[in-house]
Amino acid sequence: MKKIKRPSSEKVWFKLDNAGKVFPGQSTSKWSNIFRMSVILKEKIDPELLARAVEMVMPRFPCFDVRLRKGMFWYYFEKNDNLPPVLPDIKNPCQRVKRKENNGFLFRVYYYEKRISVEFFHALTDAYGTVRFLNTLTAQYLRLQGHKIPPGESVLNINEPATEDELSDAFPRFASSKGKLRGANKFVYHVRGTKLPAHMCTIVTGTMPLDKVKAKAKEYGVTITELISAELLYVHYQMQQKDLSRANRKKEISVQIPVNLRNFFPTKTLRNFSLAYIDRIDPGLGTYTFEEMLKQVALYLRYINNEKTLNAMVTSNLKLEANPFMRALPLVVKDAAIGISFRLTGEKSTTVMFSNIGIVKIPEEMQPFVDRYVIMSGPGKLNGARCAGITYGNSFEVTIVSLYEEMDIQREFFRRMVRLGVPVKIESNILFDE
Repeated sequence: MKKIKRPSSEKVWFKLDNAGKVFPGQSTSKWSNIFRMSVILKEKIDPELLARAVEMVMPRFPCFDVRLRKGMFWYYFEKNDNLPPVLPDIKNPCQRVKRKENNGFLFRVYYYEKRISVEFFHALTDAYGTVRFLNTLTAQYLRLQGHKIPPGESVLNINEPATEDELSDAFPRFASSKGKLRGANKFVYHVRGTKLPAHMCTIVTGTMPLDKVKAKAKEYGVTITELISAELLYVHYQMQQKDLSRANRKKEISVQIPVNLRNFFPTKTLRNFSLAYIDRIDPGLGTYTFEEMLKQVALYLRYINNEKTLNAMVTSNLKLEANPFMRALPLVVKDAAIGISFRLTGEKSTTVMFSNIGIVKIPEEMQPFVDRYVIMSGPGKLNGARCAGITYGNSFEVTIVSLYEEMDIQREFFRRMVRLGVPVKIESNILFDE
């Protein structure tokens, strides 16, 4: 693809944030930590107009307008004078990042019919930054169509420069805890299956009425995140009970639940600022009902979800980066160590992940043109299912992505939601027997 050069400007560079530093070392020729967010509009996308909108919004996001460079000791981001290409969508999204592709950018912009999608390498940002980029881009696209869309909510003003807070690494700013947390890397149960070829994955999205899901959660006295996390745990627990391996039946089952730290600390950084809780169920303690499992998940999240614990987690994460020995290691050694560590332990402490982005808020003037949103994590290297949820209006979208051919997890999860009285509309990139 021909590269389009923008007028040269003074080179700008950024350090990778504390969370982002590990992702380049984890990447391989077949896998990178990628996630995707899509907005489905009510009219077909004009790709030329979308490309113009991309060019117009890029100056507002200097922390995304970069390429990845190697230093002696750390990776860093450098200003990219190219333009991100706007590409027709693909069947198997969230493919690995190669720094020499995509005009050097670490995010991608796709279109298909009425859908605009963006995929981000996790070294750049988390879901918060992605929501703001996608909605600012969509708003500018609608303006080019002649609609008057003001900034507000998750739509940033492209006529204003990014603030220092938006561009900052918020992790060191709020790491002040003297508490020590115990390690929790015990290996847990995983559902195995027939691996798909490299760069392929199964994607199943279930669209559910938010009011129905909320009513069911209220009936149990829990949040939506607690309800969905417990359902995913219980599905894996049921599959574990059918596993013929005695060793597998003894393993704990865990759910990883990312948390947006901006809900606890005063920052609007567009870079990574999230951590994850991991709740575990031990089948060795006895037989669990779904209600017992739901109660444990809810109690765990309410116990751990507080500023002091999160501060201790942030502080703990920074200790390795600040270690003088680690800082002195050449980048090639750091990469090798991170890669080996991830292969040995990376996903082995997590059975399933559920990331709930929450409610997407956009200006009232933009709402008539937007149908819904979908968010998905890229497939893991081991997890049988990575699950993400997002809400817009009365639409609650849950997407499960897997690297295996078998669809048992997806099928049983959505069947259980239907049994709870929640209607589900299914769509997938493959044939899926509901």
